[in-house]
Amino acid sequence: MNTPEEHAATARDTLIAALGRRRFLQAAGAVTAAGTATGLTAAAPAAAAARGAGAGSRPGHPREILQPHRGPIHGRHYLPSLPDQVRWGYTPAVDSEPVLRIRSGETVTVDSLSHEGLLEDQGRDPVAFFGGHDVPRGQVLSDAIAIAAEYDRTERDFDADGPHVITGPIQVAGAEPGDVLKVEPLSLLPRVPYGVISSRHGKGALGRRPDGSAPDGITLDEVMPPVATDGRPGGDPAEYGNVSVFTPVRRGRDGALNGVLPLGSRRGREVTFPLRPHMGTMGVAFAEAAALDDPALNSIPPTLGGGNIDINLLREGATLYLPVFAEGALFYTGDPHFAMADGEVALTAVEGSLRTTFRLTVCKPGSGDAPSVAFRYPFGETEEAWLPVGLSDPDGSQGGQIGDLDIAMRRAVVNALDFLEHDLGMDRATAYAYLSAAADFHISQVVDRTVGVHGVIPKDHFGE
Repeated sequence: MNTPEEHAATARDTLIAALGRRRFLQAAGAVTAAGTATGLTAAAPAAAAARGAGAGSRPGHPREILQPHRGPIHGRHYLPSLPDQVRWGYTPAVDSEPVLRIRSGETVTVDSLSHEGLLEDQGRDPVAFFGGHDVPRGQVLSDAIAIAAEYDRTERDFDADGPHVITGPIQVAGAEPGDVLKVEPLSLLPRVPYGVISSRHGKGALGRRPDGSAPDGITLDEVMPPVATDGRPGGDPAEYGNVSVFTPVRRGRDGALNGVLPLGSRRGREVTFPLRPHMGTMGVAFAEAAALDDPALNSIPPTLGGGNIDINLLREGATLYLPVFAEGALFYTGDPHFAMADGEVALTAVEGSLRTTFRLTVCKPGSGDAPSVAFRYPFGETEEAWLPVGLSDPDGSQGGQIGDLDIAMRRAVVNALDFLEHDLGMDRATAYAYLSAAADFHISQVVDRTVGVHGVIPKDHFGE
């Protein structure tokens, strides 16, 4: 006999299927079920997220610090980010052991954790780092404290490892190589009222080359962070002279959450901008590897399996389709963002921990449940647009790195043409003309070694 919690979870998944992702959380408020683990007793924050985050106006916030197991949990399953459930700087391999197993179409809430405040150049002590910005210890996440102090699955190397705290993998029953995993973020709740934006020497749009020279188009005087502050030759990350800008979150008069930065040195002057939460990293296992810290698994470059895709339109209400390369897909996530602009030029977004609820669904070839392009390449979708993706070097760290935006642009255009021709039935030459006249192509990011471009094809042009 099913437990009340199982009945409630089944009811919720039925609502998801019937109502769609955008209306699900609002509908949850009308359903009565036992147990907070199902998330139905937390309908008010969920509805707030559904109303706002997808539109980029009012991301839901439960007005409390979302420590592990505390506060609203909307998914049928729950996965915290504890030291034995994460990989710091690396993604899962195709033969990795899952930390959670779910069925296709089920929902899972992941307590994703930002790496900012944990890294070695910030002291690897989030209590001290955030305390330096007047954050009380009680507002520092306990899982951040635990990972900074206890993580030992790999020996950290700040200069070689990726920075991201990667949670997973999650095995989805029935997923096989050649399928597509449909990833739908249903809600994204900020876990804390602050984030961090960092720029680091040798990285970002204006970083120096490894040989110390300026990149093409700028001089050494224009490099950021300034060359004079570069302490990397000393070998101690805490002395590298990297820049981390603490970014408090404040609720505006209209109730919306905003990031706040100082405007000049005069006290009281500031710039505010809206939060648009999304996950920078959503991926499936892609590479084979003999060790957890194999360079092929580095979390920085995105791949054909997604990963650090950094597309800011993939917010609540969006969908990311990923080709599957491993049994069970082995989904993982990390790099939570409160807000990010196209390009992500300084190196990071407003990095801030999010409690994100996903629905994960397996799409089989020939089912019509996923765009045809998605069976070989990541592909995004929002309620308003289709998002063909292009990457400059989609095999990740394997065989070197190419960071050429021209390559990423060409691939995004070809993927857009393939979609318009094969899925919408458009003549290819006409589709090429249409893209030139009416579709935009955005720079996803220029900072992840493999750079990215995504197209935005409005659905209303096609009567959708």
